Amino acid sequence: MGDPIGLQDLFFGTMAGAGVVLSGALYALFFALTRLHGSRAMNIASLAAYLLLIISVFVMANALALSGFWILVSAVMLIGYFLLPRAIWHLCVGTHAAEAAATHSRATQ
Repeated sequence: MGDPIGLQDLFFGTMAGAGVVLSGALYALFFALTRLHGSRAMNIASLAAYLLLIISVFVMANALALSGFWILVSAVMLIGYFLLPRAIWHLCVGTHAAEAAATHSRATQ
């Protein structure tokens, strides 16, 4: 076990954890809107949300005095938050393309 943290650090860690969840959701939302509409403004918003996510993780790691293995977990979390919306987008596009093709082939029969 590491050194105990103070109540103020626990509060900042909790708020930063909420910031991680909120900014991660905003990143995914703006990323999807960017792909749907091709908007440069949505792309900038998604990158800003991801930057806010990085800041939230940094604040959380410092407030909770994370070290060693937990820094690695935080880094993997940041990588996952960046890559998974992209993977989910490709999965959805592929699924809907296959569904549209199946619907089209049934309609032409």
